[in-house]
This record gives sequence, structure tokens and C-alpha cells, in this order.
Amino acid sequence: MTDIVTGQIVRVRSRQYLVEEVVSKPTKEQDTKVSLSCLEDDALGESLEVLWEREIDAKIVGATSWESIANRGFDNPRLFSAYLHTLRWNCVTSTDAKLFQAPYRAGIEVKAYQLEPLRKALLMPRVGLFIADDVGLGKTIEAGLILREMLMRQKVRRVVISCPPSVVRQWQEEMESRFGLTFMILDREFIAARRQERGYGINPWMTHTRFIISHALLRDETYTAPLRDWLGDFAAASMLILDEAHNAAPASGAKYAVDSQLTKTVRDLAPRFEHKLFLSATPHNGHSNSFAALLEILDPQRFCRGVPVRNRKLLDTVMVRRLKQDLREIGEEFPQRYVLPIVIDNLPEDAPELKLSRLLQQYRNLREEKLKDAAKSTQTTAMLVITSLQKRLLSSIEAFARTLKVHRTGMEKQAANRTSIHQLEFRLSHAK
Repeated sequence: MTDIVTGQIVRVRSRQYLVEEVVSKPTKEQDTKVSLSCLEDDALGESLEVLWEREIDAKIVGATSWESIANRGFDNPRLFSAYLHTLRWNCVTSTDAKLFQAPYRAGIEVKAYQLEPLRKALLMPRVGLFIADDVGLGKTIEAGLILREMLMRQKVRRVVISCPPSVVRQWQEEMESRFGLTFMILDREFIAARRQERGYGINPWMTHTRFIISHALLRDETYTAPLRDWLGDFAAASMLILDEAHNAAPASGAKYAVDSQLTKTVRDLAPRFEHKLFLSATPHNGHSNSFAALLEILDPQRFCRGVPVRNRKLLDTVMVRRLKQDLREIGEEFPQRYVLPIVIDNLPEDAPELKLSRLLQQYRNLREEKLKDAAKSTQTTAMLVITSLQKRLLSSIEAFARTLKVHRTGMEKQAANRTSIHQLEFRLSHAK
């Protein structure tokens, strides 16, 4: 029988842990299960469960011998003062929402304005914040600072970041290089590797505590069902970071916003997380119903779907929104963008660009006339093709020619199919 008890400090796998729970072995042949919490700075609070007798280098860190301390003499007063102030700082920042540790543990130069989301998040009993800063202001850094601070305060143990597929690797690299946080990308390869290692029935979400998953896979029930099993009805000390959150908003110009598959998934998963961070440079898509529905997912206590958000004070409680022009007024340096139009006059009437533009406009008018009695969706699809052609023409004649060739090939195929159908109908009618 091992002498390990709850509250001891042990060294396992080259790291120090605090013993949180000891499950005694029921029989002599079985091992003792021990639940541990990491004490190292780079993985503070991470949980680990081990079978004590099976660990090779497991040992209990014994109490410090007062005799050996006395033999070394007294520390230099300046060094002892620095150590004492360090202990005081760590103790205070664990409880005081106005003192931060994360900026000093990040490998970045933090701007003053990037601390505002962190300040706002720490004042919340449960983090439910919408970071809607302008493009280029560092929303990823702001989210990383909040996450790092919550991990150090041991308020978060499980993290799921959902983002567009194109920035999955970028999120992983930035969390690793800037904040020292290791995230696993949950995709098909990750699941296959875990099943090969631990068996087909393993829940891949239970193999780690920090994951990144793309929006495309989050919509897939194959990945979402195990996530719900991992979270349960409500998972304490868990955080959801939803990048480009406007993708999860119901998009509709009608009276009622219709949920997309991503909206339904996020609406189902969000209440299972204790803390939530939404990130988007374009939080409002122009439809108040859609915006209210998105805020309801973030904070259902303050916002309700179908009720327009008109209370600015209520919105400021959960949202941080700054534009570059706002920060320029307080001294932050951002490059100013100027749009300079280039006016081209006195072109000959037979210039290729003008001639093509007139012909394309005639083609558009003919298409609109032909489809005036068609369904709205058909008209929208047809006009989207024409708009694409017009954009290519503004780009260059070469780009326009390539796009026009593809469009012409598609139209010829449609014409050939219609001819074949007419011929078949003609044959069938004569056969009767």
C-alpha cells in the first residue's frame, strides 16, 4: 500500500503535481489511481490521472528539512524581498480582477488597448464576451490573453477553439508561439491516430484538454456527437472560443432569421460551456434579427431572439468594439488608408474596354428579359454570373476572356441537353 495522500506534492514524468484525489486499490493485485494537478508554470492546473505503482519515476517530494535551510544561512535581504513580493503578486492576482498575469507570460508586445477585453472578461462571473475589434487590431492576441489568464487562475481546464478551416494552423501556431499553449487540431487524421492507439471506441475529445476544430467539421455530427458526450449537459471550467462568429449568425433579410447548420450546432453546444468568447470584425450583418439571435447564443440572460438590440449600455456589457480611427484619436499609430480614384477620360468609342462593356450590358438586359417570369432564385443565380463577368472585365480583358470561355461552355452544354430532351420527347410522341 502506497503512502501517498491528498495534498502532497509529487514528481511524475519530470514534472511536479499536487495530489487532488487518491483512489485506493481494492485488491493487492491492482494499482492505486491518483488524480494530479500540474504545478509547473507552462501547464499550471492541467489534470493528470496515473496508476501510481506503474509510473517509473514517480516519487513524493518530501518536506523541506529545516536543518538544511539553517546550514545554508540567510538569504540576501534584497533577494528575499523580491521573492516575497512575487508570492504576494501571485496571491493577489488570483483574486483581484484588476491585476493581470497573462501579459507577462506572453511572448508578445502587448498594446494598451488590447488589455481592455481582458479587464472586461475578468469582471464577469462567467466570461461571455464578444470581441468585435476592427481587422488588424489583434483579436487573436486579446482572446489568448483572456485564455492564458483564466488558465493561470485555474478557472478554465478545457478549451475548444472553432475557426474557419483556412486559419486552423494559424491559431495553433499562435497559441504555441505567443502563449506557450499546446492545442490539438481535431480532424480526420487525429481521430484515426487516436483510434489506432487506444481502440476504435475511444472518444477523441477525451484524449486532451485543448482542441481546435474548423467550422466545417463542427457542423458534422460525426465530430459533434462525441463533443457533446465529453461536455455533458454542462462542463464546468470549460471555454468556447468562436472565431469569425458572424458565420454562426442566422442570415436572413426576412422577419424571422433562419438557422443554418452551423447556427444550430453552436446554439446546442454553447450552453454546455461555462465561458464563451466570440470573435468577429463584422458582428452585424445588417439584419437586427440575425444579430439578436447571435447575441442570444452568447448570453441568453440579456438578449432574446427576435427582440432588436437597442440598449447600448446592455450591449457594451458583453461587447468590445473599437475601430482603427477610434484608436488613432487616443494616440495609437495605424496606417491611414486613402482611396484615390483614377479618372480616364477621352477614350475612343471603339476602345476594346468600352465596346466589351456595352456588349456585356446588352447581354445582361437580354438575360433579364428572358428570365423575368422565372423564379426568384433562378434570376438571382443568373445575375450572379453576369456580375462575375462584369467584375472580371474591370480586372483585365484576359481574366474576362477566361471567365467568358467557361460561361460559354456551360451554356453550350445546357443547350445540348435541352436539344437532346426535345429529340427524346419528339421520338416518344411519334412512337405513341
